[in-house]
Amino acid sequence: MKFYLLSIICLLAFLSSCKQEKNNKVAQSADYESYLLPDQNPIALKAQKELEFWTNKLEKSPTQYPYQSKIAGAHSTLFGQTGEVEHLTKAYEIYTGLVKKTKSKTSSYLRALARNCISQHKFREALEHLSLAEKNGDQLRSTQKMLFDVHLELGNPEIGKNYLDKIANKKDFDYKIRQAKWMDHEGNLDEAIVHMESALAEAKEKNNQGLILWSATNLGDFYGHAGRIGDSYQQFLDALAIDPNNAYALKGIAWIAFSHDKNTEEAKRILKALNQRRDVPDYNLMLAEIAEYENNTEEQKKYTEQFLTKATNPQYGDMYNTYLAELEESPEAILKIAETEISNRPTPQSYALKAWGHYKNKDYKKALTVIEEKVENKTFEPAAQYKMAIIYKANDRKERTQALKAELGGSSYELGPVMGKKIGSL
Repeated sequence: MKFYLLSIICLLAFLSSCKQEKNNKVAQSADYESYLLPDQNPIALKAQKELEFWTNKLEKSPTQYPYQSKIAGAHSTLFGQTGEVEHLTKAYEIYTGLVKKTKSKTSSYLRALARNCISQHKFREALEHLSLAEKNGDQLRSTQKMLFDVHLELGNPEIGKNYLDKIANKKDFDYKIRQAKWMDHEGNLDEAIVHMESALAEAKEKNNQGLILWSATNLGDFYGHAGRIGDSYQQFLDALAIDPNNAYALKGIAWIAFSHDKNTEEAKRILKALNQRRDVPDYNLMLAEIAEYENNTEEQKKYTEQFLTKATNPQYGDMYNTYLAELEESPEAILKIAETEISNRPTPQSYALKAWGHYKNKDYKKALTVIEEKVENKTFEPAAQYKMAIIYKANDRKERTQALKAELGGSSYELGPVMGKKIGSL
């Protein structure tokens, strides 16, 4: 009888454990299954029609600059929806031509070109165009907003904060999202979330679907970083309800399935569906990471090679430099990429990459010098902090290593299971 009762108790405990494990999984396929089905993208179709319409108009009136701007805008939208980098480079060519034709006197063209440069990670060039727009003086507030964005990307937080103060308006959506970005930069995630939530509320009050979509996906990221995985998941679902083709939201759900739920099969299923819609390197990189977690070296190699083939397309320029460096084993190659990144954007993250190159070259002292001078206390970005911890460990700085290990423990979801294992071995 005792054995029978013990068996029942063990069975109930097992079933309870299974139920708890199932309940702990956030991503439920029934919530987003319909968004994985192949479907036409209405936003992309509309942009394609606009491209054809304005192209025909321009052929009849070649001197109409506004027509060219419309064409460039359609290319930009198509890049965002399809991921085809040719649209981004074509828009760049058109905007560059417009700026030259108008002798840099039309600030809207300068801002559009700067926006394109930001997408291409050409931050210094973006700053040049925005500086000219600032001198022009028209629609100055719009220029100042972008100057905040660019200076933050260039590792000039003090200058960026100065522009943020210039556009301060607690009732302005654009100010709220930049205030959120600033708080995140400062490591104050809770305040960043408050400001992003306020921005989302304002977008809903205005019933602006585009702003709601933008706010929801960014808030989904913030919630994820804060460990609020259920809230993050809901924001991505809300975004998909507005735009069923939103690849960013679906990728966010794939990350939840992988990093939180450890449901690799579901994560792969989402990513493979995305791969059929958008020919971009990102999904192959994540599939390679999942394969590494599964100890599937053959799959990891296959997806890594596919990522490299796409990401080294010259039209991407420096857009994937950081990811390419992470895959490099050659210290010289890492240092070369790091110098390019420092030239493009001398941020603590770029210098952390340089320190990583020195570490890979077994020059631990030089790596530590770069960390202490350019990275330490200057960034809260987990990937940079992990490199710091490894370099501290190599230099026998045990207290700093363990302090960072404890801090990185709270970023296990953001960094993912593969990095989680590496952090555990610090």
